[in-house]
Amino acid sequence: MHRSISISIKITAAMSYLGILALVPLVLGKVHPYVGFHARQGVVIWIWEVLAVFSLVVPVIGKAFFQVSSLLCFILSVAGLIAVFLGRAWRFPLVAQLADKL
Repeated sequence: MHRSISISIKITAAMSYLGILALVPLVLGKVHPYVGFHARQGVVIWIWEVLAVFSLVVPVIGKAFFQVSSLLCFILSVAGLIAVFLGRAWRFPLVAQLADKL
């Protein structure tokens, strides 16, 4: 997907990597396939973040899972934002496979 993509499409796709705002492009993703691609990946990352927060109630491993997950989700979100503004569609390992099922 390396063709000229308008700035409004890029901004909408970028929302995919901003936590719960990923739901907005998911709804609008049917308008443009580029937005839909990023929205599905963003929703998977957001769900992972939510599960990481809930893991904090699990003694010992919950805190470790939360810390690792928070770091990975942050890295994936930043990479997603970079991909959007470069006009790319990077498939993140595991995240993309889950996103394809949405």
